[in-house]
Amino acid sequence: MPDRVSSLSPLRNPVFLTIWIASITSNFGGLIQDVGAAWMMTSISSSKSMVALVQASNTAPIMLFSLMAGAIADSYDRRRVMLTAQIFLLSVSALLSVFAWQDWLTPWSLLGFTFLIGCGSALSGPAWQASVGDIVTREDVPAAVSLNSIGYNITRSIGPALGGIIVAVASAAAAFAVNAVSYLSMIYALLRWKPAYPANPLPRENLGSAIAAGLRYMFMSPNLMKVVFRSFFFGFAATAILALLPLVAKNNLAGGPLIYGALLGAFGIGAIAGALSNGRIREKLSSEEIVRCSFAGFALASALTGISEHVWLTVPALMAAGACWVLALSLFNTVVQLSTPRWVVGRALALYQTAAFGGMASGSWIWGLLAEHVSSGHALVFSAIVMVLGVAIGFFLPMPAFASLDLNPLNRFNEPPLRLDIRPRSGPIVVQIDFEIDDKDVPEFLKIMVERRRIRIRDGAQNWALMRDLENPDIWTETYHTPTWVDYVRHNHRRTRADADITDRLMDLHKGEKGPRVHRMIERQAIPPADDVFHKPHIDHR
Repeated sequence: MPDRVSSLSPLRNPVFLTIWIASITSNFGGLIQDVGAAWMMTSISSSKSMVALVQASNTAPIMLFSLMAGAIADSYDRRRVMLTAQIFLLSVSALLSVFAWQDWLTPWSLLGFTFLIGCGSALSGPAWQASVGDIVTREDVPAAVSLNSIGYNITRSIGPALGGIIVAVASAAAAFAVNAVSYLSMIYALLRWKPAYPANPLPRENLGSAIAAGLRYMFMSPNLMKVVFRSFFFGFAATAILALLPLVAKNNLAGGPLIYGALLGAFGIGAIAGALSNGRIREKLSSEEIVRCSFAGFALASALTGISEHVWLTVPALMAAGACWVLALSLFNTVVQLSTPRWVVGRALALYQTAAFGGMASGSWIWGLLAEHVSSGHALVFSAIVMVLGVAIGFFLPMPAFASLDLNPLNRFNEPPLRLDIRPRSGPIVVQIDFEIDDKDVPEFLKIMVERRRIRIRDGAQNWALMRDLENPDIWTETYHTPTWVDYVRHNHRRTRADADITDRLMDLHKGEKGPRVHRMIERQAIPPADDVFHKPHIDHR
């Protein structure tokens, strides 16, 4: 019996270890920068809304540009994408530090700098997450995702306090400079990494087509859409604790910044413990059971945090909340990674990230409004009720299991020799496939064709249809379009080994002596232009 994969096994991979340590260093710098930016805004503006906009300007690009960044991560060399993002972040942070040292910052220029830093992070995020599967083996992906969560929560537990010390001892400009230097470690790690990406014989998709292909793939993948919906719902309800924690420290516990820091630390410790126990929990529970337990555990933690007036009760509740937070979010991330082919994994992770961050952003606003009208304690109790609804949703939209499907390219398609000279951009292309099906096999054939249609459209086919010959009812014709010849070739290269079962079952049902006949045709417009239709022919009367 094979040994269980250790939660720390990805650290044996030198590339992952180097980039993981560099990412922790970079995260420290980012959190120190956040503290410096927030403090700087209080120094140059008396507006509370401007102070609040500092955090919004840093996170908004993640929501706005994640899907575009995912398409870039899938279309270009991911290592170069991350290098570009890190160099951009270094440049912006260094320039921000100079502006701060020279007292050139205004409230709006500070927001502009933080927005640009958020853009760099949005560009880097999907490429880094998608690169996890390029660096470690498939078996190590769940542990690698958990380790990324551990690294982030370590920095979140210590980074803000370290940032506060730097700002207090030196200045906000020093915090910005530290952040700029922190990117050097990631740049160094990426320069040392020499990935061997498989060669792609096809031309690169333009950005708009790549985004559309990613959305189409996700919308035609029911299991992935379940993950996206559950992650949005979890983020919406769970963010109540983090959004209202300052009010809990001040009002429920009658504490100050020290108590607030201790509560954040408790949440972070719980998150680290949850990440470390991820491997053992996955051995004993299914994906859906883990998500239900996370929803239920977070609901209990939210309720206890809302009603507690004692630190000794609130701290354990927050530790449990931190563990549930990481267990759920890392599982969502892992399922997306393991359920998605490499050609579209960046876009899938970006859509998942957009859903999770969108839930957190909208939830923070909703729970904040509710806390203003009732109290932070009551708002947390209401969020716990919403979390319980999340448990109930699992009975109707259960999470998919960790994918055991082989999502490597099928590689059965050979581009056919063509007698007609066409270019890669020639089109539209019409494909017709004739099957000969015995009448008794028609119900099974139609059942398979439902899944066949989903796979076709998911991989880029348009105008899919199934037709039956009126004169020879045993003949069924599958037809679909692609915009160009290169789109047709790309569509066939996207098929995975997991899709082979559908094709094999169709071949078993086909009763012809030869395989199904495939017609590949190019559309040609035979209708004359409007001016030719109404133009009267010239008649020579000589």
